[in-house]
Amino acid sequence: MGTLTDPIADFLIRLKNASRAGNDTFTAPHSKMKVELARILKEEGYIISYEVNTSGQFPEVQVTTKFVDGVPALTDLKRVSKCGRRKYSASQDIPRVLNNMGISIISTSRGVMTGSQAKKENIGGEIIAFVW
Repeated sequence: MGTLTDPIADFLIRLKNASRAGNDTFTAPHSKMKVELARILKEEGYIISYEVNTSGQFPEVQVTTKFVDGVPALTDLKRVSKCGRRKYSASQDIPRVLNNMGISIISTSRGVMTGSQAKKENIGGEIIAFVW
């Protein structure tokens, strides 16, 4: 595997591709940010579960995708902040995703959380992705 310039985008695209292809699970290289993204996606009901597999030479995150009546729970996603261009937002300016049908994932000074949690705690941060 080659060098990745944006490992978070790689994780999100692996999730999107696995859901669209109908795969039950997928793996990605481990990082703390990817585990936090998987935690949020599990809490919001877009994936069934995730676990960190440390049995190999390099740790991996194994994610089990979720399907509802054969249709993926995750319809689509969009990476907002990219390596070359970061997108920050104040707490009152956090955008809604599909009229609150989706979620925004935000990296704040208090950790990674959804946009609605950040609004409740009145804290802004870097917008990582939109998921619906």
